[in-house]
Amino acid sequence: MRSIEKIAAGKNYTAASVGKMSEIIEHELPMGPNVLHGKVFVGQAVGATGSELSFQTLVPGQDSGFLHTHKTHEELYIILKGEGQYQVDGEIFPVSEGTVIRVAPAGKRALKNTGKEDMVMLCIQYKANAFGPEDNPMADGDILQEELKW
Repeated sequence: MRSIEKIAAGKNYTAASVGKMSEIIEHELPMGPNVLHGKVFVGQAVGATGSELSFQTLVPGQDSGFLHTHKTHEELYIILKGEGQYQVDGEIFPVSEGTVIRVAPAGKRALKNTGKEDMVMLCIQYKANAFGPEDNPMADGDILQEELKW
């Protein structure tokens, strides 16, 4: 079983590694009496305070195993490698590397690898409706007039 490796930490940051994308399949996630192979949650490992994120690998022919919804969390699924099908509320559509899917909490969702190689995805989960118009990412950031030190 693979584990998350803490790389660095300081007052305002934490960095960790889950390994190469080809190694995600080596992670194991206990889920009740079962173990889900190829999935790892990372949010707690890096101290995330406004979201959770996970990586998952599905081998050819594998699906996520169940439909699920959330009470308050919206999710973004980002396909990093491979191809398959995504199902939301009975609608099924193709997905492949570079596809991004947003699903509201009540959306009944599942993912299946229909390709010939492993599918790797990143899922970011956060509280729905947390951002307002004032949360424009371009307005929130400050460009500092400090020299970069590499």
